[in-house]
Amino acid sequence: MRMHKSRRESFTRFRTAASGSRLAIAAAALLAAASLQPASAQSIQAFQQSVMQLKTLGESTIHGGPVSSGAVALPEIQEEDDSTVGVKNQTPGAAAPRAAASAPRPYTQGQHGLAIPSKRGGAIAGGINQFAVSSVLSTANLPAPPTKIPNPRGSGVIDSSSSTFGFNGLSHADQRTAGTGVYTNTQYSLEPPDQGLCVGAGFVVEAINNAISVYDTSGNLLSGPEAFSQFWGLTPEIDRTTGITGQFVSDPKCVYDPATQRWFITELMQDTGTNGGGRNFNLIAVSKTSDPRGAFKVISYDVTDDGLNGTPNHAGCPCFGDQPLLGFDAYGVYQSTNEFGDTAFNGAQIYAIPKKGLIDAAHGDVSHLYVVAINTAQALVPYGGLTYTVQPAVSEGGGNPSISAGNGVEFFLSALQFGSPPYQVLDNRIAVWAMGNTHSLTTSSPHLSLSFQVIASETYGQPNPAAQKPGPIPLGASLGESEELINTNDDRMNQVVYANGLLYSGVNTIIGDGSRTGIAWFAVKPNFSAGTVSGRVVHQGYVAVAGQSVIFPSLAFAGEDPGVLGFTLVGPDYFPSAAYVKVTEDGTSAVHIAADGAGPDDGFSGYVFYSGGNVGRWGDYSAAVSDGNSVWFATEYVPNAPRTALANWGTFISKIRP
Repeated sequence: MRMHKSRRESFTRFRTAASGSRLAIAAAALLAAASLQPASAQSIQAFQQSVMQLKTLGESTIHGGPVSSGAVALPEIQEEDDSTVGVKNQTPGAAAPRAAASAPRPYTQGQHGLAIPSKRGGAIAGGINQFAVSSVLSTANLPAPPTKIPNPRGSGVIDSSSSTFGFNGLSHADQRTAGTGVYTNTQYSLEPPDQGLCVGAGFVVEAINNAISVYDTSGNLLSGPEAFSQFWGLTPEIDRTTGITGQFVSDPKCVYDPATQRWFITELMQDTGTNGGGRNFNLIAVSKTSDPRGAFKVISYDVTDDGLNGTPNHAGCPCFGDQPLLGFDAYGVYQSTNEFGDTAFNGAQIYAIPKKGLIDAAHGDVSHLYVVAINTAQALVPYGGLTYTVQPAVSEGGGNPSISAGNGVEFFLSALQFGSPPYQVLDNRIAVWAMGNTHSLTTSSPHLSLSFQVIASETYGQPNPAAQKPGPIPLGASLGESEELINTNDDRMNQVVYANGLLYSGVNTIIGDGSRTGIAWFAVKPNFSAGTVSGRVVHQGYVAVAGQSVIFPSLAFAGEDPGVLGFTLVGPDYFPSAAYVKVTEDGTSAVHIAADGAGPDDGFSGYVFYSGGNVGRWGDYSAAVSDGNSVWFATEYVPNAPRTALANWGTFISKIRP
């Protein structure tokens, strides 16, 4: 979900509440709605729930390609060959007229990582504007709104690049040239590289934007890069001879499930383009075996939510499910989206899918293939705004909560900072969520519960763009523009991992005088009983470097060893670099550089000529995962490798033994 990704950057943020106050929801699957009642009783809300059938779209494999990471020998993909710079923001290439570059487009067409309207004065369909926020804001048992920007002490930086195992993952050049046969030279130039990473059974799979590759654990390319349009069996993104365009895909996620020895790959798809129907879908691919080079079954479900095709009928729709997230427990696969119409924001939607049903479908049995959709948008209205970015957890390193809870539970975390009084910039609350009775997803009549509690946390808030070390910018210089800043997006919750009985995650946050971005991380102890969740933050802290920024965290654990939190390090003294810290209950280590950046970001999304505003798109998110013994993480950086005319970003995949 990113247009050139430059627009997506303006992510919206929603952050919610603190410890003590709670909204509990019990939603019987297959019922139309269930009541949500906040403990403070300021308002009564409805949790809409519906069940839809999934569709199978065929089978696919990750095909090999002619370009391996870092192997582009051409001086560049020439600008004049990039007739469209990217569906992500649908800005044209340098050869196109300036007028076209500035032409307004509906933000649901090829964009993702969209900004939360309440933070930017946008419309909210049938939502929070029906409440007087000041009269319903729940503060029971929660700390007073923060007024002071956090100013954590800066960590030391250790350059460990010479001793860290890792390899270059997919780059912009790989993404732009991915695809074979009719897919050759049909890829858009996109920024930034939203990342999916999964590791298992001796393989490493990386998915970014609209390309995917398979490596062995030594970093050797085994398959790909393949265009995602090719993998999903869609129309090529753009035929540069005829001008015919295809569907837009973005925001990939990837999980290897050791319990079933299957690979799950997800991505959003907008059926736009020359012959598109305009509807929006979540795509899921499930492997038939433990080898990601083998066959996958491709499955989809409609998230347009306009009452057609069995979808619920939401205000302001047809809508687009931005940034579909991905989580797992023993019984289900869980996604959540931020729902946008052309002029409205409908908040977070959660989807629960039977894991066994997906695996059975990969082998031809579609009798147990459905999705339960739950509208959570109104849940956090008493705390200041519509719910957004509810991150489902992936279990690593410890017991599966589904097993320990008997009937199964999937946990989620979300942030609350809403961009409205008294939380315009800062917040000190997060929300812990639980979907209970997930074992019922093994039946044809699921009966799920959903509850949440807002709990107190350390202060975090909306960050500002980050500076980067000065260096050569051939694209910027050719346009007569100055070095761009790097967008740090917002403070929404990033990847959530359930490890050793705790939920871990982190957010980008403003720190110090506001010129730098740091990371606020949390370890939440959830308790689930009788269909209701409670929780408390048991460990938390900040990652910061004096005078520099650290952005887009992802965290994973290998058993009971320290966790590894990966991110990008950038600032006046550093080109964008891949870095990490180790995380224990006592705090974090010094910052280690896994791969040094070779120059400043010089991508089209940050230049005025391409409708940018001197702030280039970056990250959107990174990825981290455990293989049981080590932690693997992937993050964006600028490699010393061939680039294209329009962008020089790359990714680095690293294995850390905690």
